[in-house]
Amino acid sequence: MSEECNHDCGSCSQECGERDLHEKLHEKSTVKKVIGVVSGKGGVGKTLVTALLASALQKKGMRTAVLDADITGPSIPKIFGTSDERATGTEQTLFPVCTDSGIQLMSMNFLLPDATDPVIWRGPIIAGAVKQFWSDVIWDNVDYMFVDMPPGTGDVPLTVFQSVSVDGIIVVASPQELVSLIVEKAVKMAAMMHIPVIGLIENMSYVRCPHCGEELHIFGESAIGRIASEYGLPVLARIPIDPALAAACDSGTIEQYDSSAFMSEAAAAVENL
Repeated sequence: MSEECNHDCGSCSQECGERDLHEKLHEKSTVKKVIGVVSGKGGVGKTLVTALLASALQKKGMRTAVLDADITGPSIPKIFGTSDERATGTEQTLFPVCTDSGIQLMSMNFLLPDATDPVIWRGPIIAGAVKQFWSDVIWDNVDYMFVDMPPGTGDVPLTVFQSVSVDGIIVVASPQELVSLIVEKAVKMAAMMHIPVIGLIENMSYVRCPHCGEELHIFGESAIGRIASEYGLPVLARIPIDPALAAACDSGTIEQYDSSAFMSEAAAAVENL
């Protein structure tokens, strides 16, 4: 802290131990643990992993929630079958939409007149919306909140890391070698922000042959093991390409899909935070 510090962090450019930019939760909210689900690029399955983790822990008797921080490309309502729902609230507060099993959700699509309406906003406004999802929503006694991040290392991930008390992140990747470079960017950003990485999850890892059960790696050999070893991180799950899983996403019935065969270790890692 500078000797001339006036304790006004909002107008200060200095970095010091007393500097805290975290937004406060609503006074009626309780959130015990926050886990960010991130990747360095789009289309690798962050929303899928978020939904599977929230569903898995909810089935174990925990109270889970999802904050959809992908403001311009929200897909959490679709995967949970709540696209027709709209958030309610007052001038100062919002109430999350609840799924059939009780998972609490907040997404930009719950605030739009029509789910297909585009959100054409600049970065600062988008970042402000994410902060409001954290501070203005009344989250009811949540054990584990999962934040579905937009891809990359830009405004919104930075806003979440600085504004929300994130307990750890899970990095999602696909098997292609090109993606491994992007994964490393996400891991390094977490280190720079002093956020622990819980582990890595690989989506579209393999296809299981319906005749002999052999795992077919259609994208070639995965690089996830090398990255995990290099950074001393565990690979928490390898999610297969499964038509039944794709159908559950499309129909909004992800809560009913049994992912225990490949997601149990990831769920346990989150539960043991």
